[in-house]
Amino acid sequence: MVNSGLEGVIAATTRLSHVDGERGELVIGGFPVGELAAHATFEETTWLLWHGDLPAPRQLEAFSARLAAERTLAPATVALLGECARRGVEPMDALRMSAGTLSLASDEATGIVARFPTIVSTLWRLRHDLEPLAPRPDLGHAANFLYMLSGEEPVGDRVRGLETYLNTVIDHGLNASTFTARVITSTGSDLVSAVVGALGALKGPLHGGAPGPALDMVFEIGHPARAEAILRKKMEAGEKLMGFGHRVYKVRDPRADVLAEAAERMYTRAGDMSLYGLARSVEANALRLLEEYKPGRRLQTNVEFYTALLLHGLGFDVSLFTPTFAMSRVSGWIAHAFEQRELNRIIRPQSEYSGPRDRRWIPLSDRTNEGAEPVGHTH
Repeated sequence: MVNSGLEGVIAATTRLSHVDGERGELVIGGFPVGELAAHATFEETTWLLWHGDLPAPRQLEAFSARLAAERTLAPATVALLGECARRGVEPMDALRMSAGTLSLASDEATGIVARFPTIVSTLWRLRHDLEPLAPRPDLGHAANFLYMLSGEEPVGDRVRGLETYLNTVIDHGLNASTFTARVITSTGSDLVSAVVGALGALKGPLHGGAPGPALDMVFEIGHPARAEAILRKKMEAGEKLMGFGHRVYKVRDPRADVLAEAAERMYTRAGDMSLYGLARSVEANALRLLEEYKPGRRLQTNVEFYTALLLHGLGFDVSLFTPTFAMSRVSGWIAHAFEQRELNRIIRPQSEYSGPRDRRWIPLSDRTNEGAEPVGHTH
């Protein structure tokens, strides 16, 4: 039997994360996502995935210092980012290309994770005709990224908001990019290759998600009183409501709850509460209308909806949303690569042949111009 998309196929055992779509649960390193994301630093969560337990104080201090010491990019990487900025290369393409150059400085796990924020911030500043900023070793992973984007030392609420986001999306079962990283690792290849392959999978619109359009919908509505009418019009026109529905979760995405709480804290203390209130009104109306128009489909709020609100509250341009996601998920990809190496067997599924058989060779002089179009031909 062919399982299209490997639906329902168990291809690995893992201690890293567990996704229960029916119950709406996500466990990361043994912790419910809400318990971990709201308290841990990104460095602690990365250590947890790589080593199996939370770090002791001295371990965390040494690990954080090592990450901070490896943030600087090789000159060739900076030059490539400059060329990407000049050519208007999309950020995820630029990140994919630049990640391949990380072997020039280090192909070790800490070096890869440490340099992702520097790549993203350097590209963003170059695209906006700003000089890139050198990383600050006295700041943590999340705080340093915020500093390298803006040039201002971030306040605690903003750091905690980003930290919560990075922890929430660091790993999520055997998704497409993570599976890609494990397949590449299973061949005996290196970490940089596994990460670049995973980035190639993540940048696909069916995997990397679309938090930007979810926010666009909120802005289009503009006022809670307009929510029902505009959403109803979209539903009747057959439009998809961005930020709702998930292939795995049949109830509310647990990451949405974590990010909703983080967004509320951040907006309450240092943001525009009217926007947060608008988003909650849009969500409530969308869920009610989805049940009305698509009863039984169990289309609930997903991670994209509150990702958009949280990252917007941090002042991030939409073009930064997916690269910021990748900054977190790279730690998960590497954790899966480590796990794959432990009991490695090359990943080599079978395919079912559906083509013709028993063909006979036809000399070129006897072939006509009629017949199948060339591979890759499009109308």
